Amino acid sequence: MPPLRTALLQSSGRPGSVAGTVELLEDAARRAADTGARLLVCPEMYLTGYAIGDDVPRLAEAADGPAARAVAEIAARHRIAVHYGYPERDGDTLYNSAQLIGPDGTALAHYRKTHLFGDFEQHWFTPGDEPVIQAVLDGVRIGLLTCYDVEFPENVRAHALAGADLLLVPTALMHPFSFVAESVVPVRAFENQLYIAYVNRTGQEGPFDFTGLSCLAGPDGTVRARAGRGEELVTADIDPALLAASRAANPYLRDRRPGLYGSLV
Repeated sequence: MPPLRTALLQSSGRPGSVAGTVELLEDAARRAADTGARLLVCPEMYLTGYAIGDDVPRLAEAADGPAARAVAEIAARHRIAVHYGYPERDGDTLYNSAQLIGPDGTALAHYRKTHLFGDFEQHWFTPGDEPVIQAVLDGVRIGLLTCYDVEFPENVRAHALAGADLLLVPTALMHPFSFVAESVVPVRAFENQLYIAYVNRTGQEGPFDFTGLSCLAGPDGTVRARAGRGEELVTADIDPALLAASRAANPYLRDRRPGLYGSLV
């Protein structure tokens, strides 16, 4: 199976303007596809902006709403899968959600953030209750989490045990938490023997100062691609051969003794 080239879009889009952000996404999809990428991963709440405050209800859309249809058209036009974060409306309930659209424009997976961070998220959003959502793209099993979710080791381990090869983690990591991107994410990839695409916002947005530092961390604990602090599109490969070799060399999952861990839950 050939490597899955993956593009990470470190960007804060155009906060408050879904149409403006969709225009940027179109350009990013074109540039990513030109590199041979089959997957483009965007940050948390990418379509609307993160620090949108009282505009959350106005900007939130259904999972199959106009913004989703626009992203599907972009994916199909450039023959690249697109994963993006957005505020979802389901009836009267709001979720911090992310959606994976396939390269033919069909919806492959949808995830609602299960661990909400801070007063802003906890005020506006309801936490999701399905921790393991996965899909397959070009033979690679992909799991979905969002930002704070990856900081709970149980979440990543659950995906590893369900067979994930790659975790997509759109994020809105802010100062002073740079160590999550620099240290926690590569360790999560190593201890669970999978790839993690951790894709952040950048710059000042309302009261938040986003750190950038998006990365693709490999199962051997090395960072295969790392963005800086500003707007950037970086690419790297999800290599099935490296994944197999790393799993053979590191038996963490095989050597687990679940009977000893019952008190954790």
